[in-house]
Amino acid sequence: MSAQPRVLVVAVDFSKCSEAAVEAAVSLAKTFKGVIHLVHAFDLPVPLFNPYAVSVPVAYVNEAREAASQKLEELSEKVRAEGVEVHSHLGEIPAAPTIVRVAEEVGADLVLVGTRGHTGVKHALLGSVAERTVRTAPCSVLTVKDGEDDA
Repeated sequence: MSAQPRVLVVAVDFSKCSEAAVEAAVSLAKTFKGVIHLVHAFDLPVPLFNPYAVSVPVAYVNEAREAASQKLEELSEKVRAEGVEVHSHLGEIPAAPTIVRVAEEVGADLVLVGTRGHTGVKHALLGSVAERTVRTAPCSVLTVKDGEDDA
């Protein structure tokens, strides 16, 4: 990480954890005259093998994309209201690869992600976007807790 992180990528899933990450990014951006790139990836799980050939209706995918886009724009407006330059990125693949791709594309100095603090079986079953991002990001990653994490 550079001494002054000016290009900040923030993973958002619109949870309290990601709100805390956005707040931390806004504080850093104000301090270092930085720019924030908000990243949201909506992932519609599609089974690798589907014996019944059931597909997700296009209208459902479009609705999900539009809802995510609207939430991302609302969050961007909140960041702009703080006097910080912000850009938004909407992806349709799993979150960690989307976050890493955007970080590479924009030359991020720091990635911020919220963490829910899953442990044990819950972590094994759900995985961790934060953990995968830390392992694969092209820069340092700051994980931010909201103070209400469940273990």
